[in-house]
Amino acid sequence: MAEFLQLLFAGLTVGAVYALVALGFTLIFQASEVVNFAQGEFVMLGGMVTVFAFKAGVPLPLAALLAVLVAVAVGLSLHRFAIEPAKGATVVTLIIVTIGASIFIRGIAQIVFDKQFHALPAFSGDEPLRLLGAAILPQSLWVLGGAALVVVGLRLFMERTLFGAAVRATAANRLAAELVGIDTRRVLAFAFGVSAAIGALGGILVTPVTLTSYAVGTLLALKGFAAAMLGGIGNPVGAVLGGVLLGLLESFAAGWISSTYKDAVAFVVILLVLFALPQGLLGRRAIERV
Repeated sequence: MAEFLQLLFAGLTVGAVYALVALGFTLIFQASEVVNFAQGEFVMLGGMVTVFAFKAGVPLPLAALLAVLVAVAVGLSLHRFAIEPAKGATVVTLIIVTIGASIFIRGIAQIVFDKQFHALPAFSGDEPLRLLGAAILPQSLWVLGGAALVVVGLRLFMERTLFGAAVRATAANRLAAELVGIDTRRVLAFAFGVSAAIGALGGILVTPVTLTSYAVGTLLALKGFAAAMLGGIGNPVGAVLGGVLLGLLESFAAGWISSTYKDAVAFVVILLVLFALPQGLLGRRAIERV
């Protein structure tokens, strides 16, 4: 029982991060039908900027806020200088653009920061909590709570604000949204900015648990994409569900089979979804662009 709970909480913790990455994928895909493979770099920036700002003497809350602002600036720049000029390009072209942006951001991070792994102090100390024989790190609760707040806050914003309605209208039909006066360019910039902020927040919350470096974004992007596909790309609820399920699958595979295959789980999930359930668990029956 203790081992099961240990693996369960470990899976939920990492799954919450995958859910945030998948939510970023979904938000951008909904607004623009672009699959942004630079999403993982926002997570990296959240962790790395916070680490280096904190080491420079900036208080941790302000360092975290600075990291979010930096990630948002990078996200807006990605939209303005890479996605917007490629408006009307094919899906493959846009995917290549985001992959190129990911490589560029990672290269700049390598120069600005370094190649080492870094950690942040746990927000509430390192003393584990005991539950039925399982040890739970307090930082895991920060990750789970932060992810839950992001999901609830984003849902309320999308459903109860005028700008949220504009985002949903753009996601439903961009041309129709433009015809009724919605500034879809502004909506798309918003989607990139918010997805960057969500990714950065995930990086900040998980760094005390898993460490961070300039190169962590690539694998996180692939796993977040696998989670988004598993839940149904374009569906926010599906993104969260897919992230949690992927985290649990990884955790139990590492604990009960071998940790050697932990990172392979995401790729197996992608293959299974493509062959058996292309629309994902909660996705639409027909997806025009993936």
